[in-house]
Amino acid sequence: MEVKEQSFGQYDGRKVSEYILINDKGMAVSCLNYGCVITKILVPDKGGNVENVVLGFERLEDYVEWSPYFGAVIGRVAGRISGARFKLDGTEYQLAANEGTNHLHGGRQGFDSVVWNAEIVKEETAVGVKFFYLSRDGEEGYPGNLETTVTYRLDNNNELSIHFQARTDQTTLVNLTNHSYFNLSGNLKRDCSAHMLRLDACGFLELRSDLIPTGKVLNVAETPFDFRAGRPIADGMHSSHPQNILAGNGYDHPLIFSKQGENKIVLSEEESGRVMEMKTNQPCVVFYSGNQLEGSFSVSGVPVRKYLGVCLETQGYPDAIHHPEFPSVVLKPGELYNHVTTYRFFAK
Repeated sequence: MEVKEQSFGQYDGRKVSEYILINDKGMAVSCLNYGCVITKILVPDKGGNVENVVLGFERLEDYVEWSPYFGAVIGRVAGRISGARFKLDGTEYQLAANEGTNHLHGGRQGFDSVVWNAEIVKEETAVGVKFFYLSRDGEEGYPGNLETTVTYRLDNNNELSIHFQARTDQTTLVNLTNHSYFNLSGNLKRDCSAHMLRLDACGFLELRSDLIPTGKVLNVAETPFDFRAGRPIADGMHSSHPQNILAGNGYDHPLIFSKQGENKIVLSEEESGRVMEMKTNQPCVVFYSGNQLEGSFSVSGVPVRKYLGVCLETQGYPDAIHHPEFPSVVLKPGELYNHVTTYRFFAK
């Protein structure tokens, strides 16, 4: 196993590096210290062909100009915060309203678009990169100095782990995730409509027209949101369910895991034989089927289009600060924010 480092350009006067993690089984993961962006995940299909299974760009300039959060770490708070404001310990905080009147994915310059410090990790059973970022008090409107580390590790079981940790010196909000767009066909040969998704979630959060949770948990039974036995993503694309239509003919919903602890997700594509098995300690996953993917840009030579990639954003509930019935995303001094999600790839 090894880690290679190479130049990927400059941003805001700082050097941007690409780190390539390579195991002994032919799997490689590339990532940047800009936004902790995962640019490539190279894994074999059932015929042994090694191809990229995430959406990413070859140039830093494309990430800066076009990227809809491809592969990035999202923070301080993933998802939307209603009204771009919140109250904490009696003080009201105003955030950037960067999606209509709401705050999205940490603001105008969230964790996805800053340069992190990086340190190569070499262990007996894994290689990786540890990224560090200090989000200063008041950044994007959030209180407290937040020290954040994100560690990517790759082992010889074709398992990539992401470990998020954060500490604060003032009570604040933290809800981190990785925003990779997966496409298991390899090198974007097909869209994701035939991908199968399986996970144990009995409920999902109902959304308003601006995609903010209403606070209501809807039962998945007899709806296109029931993935307990596995179902093709196309079911939601062609569904007449009001929530599928509201999201742009597909999914952009928090699915609530039935049991808390180590929660499992399986995404697969039959033609390539590729399977991605995820595990997380987070209470929900925001499943986004790429319904809003559009623009005048291409990804690895493929013009961007709806459903070209899907996101499985493991995290706490979106807009939790406005819903006391949701699990809290408040972090206090002396506490450790600790989020682990792993991805294992194989073919059958």
